[in-house]
Amino acid sequence: MHPAYSVIFFTTASGAGYGLLALLGLGAVFGVAFPQGPLFCIVAFGLSLGLITLGLLSSTFHLGHPERAWRAFSQWRSSWLSREGVAAFATYVPAGLFGVLWLAGFEGGVAWKILGFLSAALAVITVWCTGMIYGCLTTIRQWNHALVAPIYVVLSGATGLVLFALLMQGFGSGRAWHVGFAMAGLVAAALIKSVYWRSIDQAPRDLTIGDATGLGRLGKVRQLEAPHTQTNFVQREMGYKVARKHARKLRLMCLLLGFGACFVACGLTFLLPAWTATAWLIVAACAAAFAVVVERWLFFAEAEHVVNLFYGTPQA
Repeated sequence: MHPAYSVIFFTTASGAGYGLLALLGLGAVFGVAFPQGPLFCIVAFGLSLGLITLGLLSSTFHLGHPERAWRAFSQWRSSWLSREGVAAFATYVPAGLFGVLWLAGFEGGVAWKILGFLSAALAVITVWCTGMIYGCLTTIRQWNHALVAPIYVVLSGATGLVLFALLMQGFGSGRAWHVGFAMAGLVAAALIKSVYWRSIDQAPRDLTIGDATGLGRLGKVRQLEAPHTQTNFVQREMGYKVARKHARKLRLMCLLLGFGACFVACGLTFLLPAWTATAWLIVAACAAAFAVVVERWLFFAEAEHVVNLFYGTPQA
């Protein structure tokens, strides 16, 4: 598939925002000691909801008619895209009330904790729906995989954990377990993505043009000539190919320069003077963002739509 940069930014930015929002909500439920005063609330919610909103807005850039995006909400019974939209907008309600109560000085109350839980739950549901938009497509082998939706959730949580540790450290309330959880999230993200890559590499490519045309039972089917004299829209969007050697390099960049560098930067906060911790966590956040952007670009670039069988691809 041709990687759409607006969708890459959407899934990367909103994923981190939802991850941070979920952690703020869960922190309220489990009594995490947040920094005192309204400034932390303003910055934390500004960052999480800002990333979410920017991501959602960028997703409309990929639409031919963005003004018709509202119609997607009507198909929530059958469409994961519609469910994602409904969940995304529903999240703003408890999240907004959660933030308002926090700013008003009602943190710690039962209502505040309930709203925090609802915000976290809806954030996770939204990210899961985003993953299922791709995971439910049987026409793309690399996407129709049991790990696709969990990967979206795990990566959202990992980037959210890094941002959470950075915020807490920046406001002088950083604890070792904040960074420890972030490092655990990074390990989980790298492991689940590695398992996914290994799985799609080993999956059989047993679909041919005979299966696509339904003529395979009559014998070997081959294409006599190209269906078009020049590349068409379907070939440009559905037939994008990334060289295998480039894909391997990008995977290593994602794991080593992305998740690995982020893990090391987090680890250095334990080894170097405390006053450098915020700087290293900023480096970690940048490395995590780089890792997810590369991962998401590969997610689209490595996807092979079965429609390519009609355009000369031997197997899918």
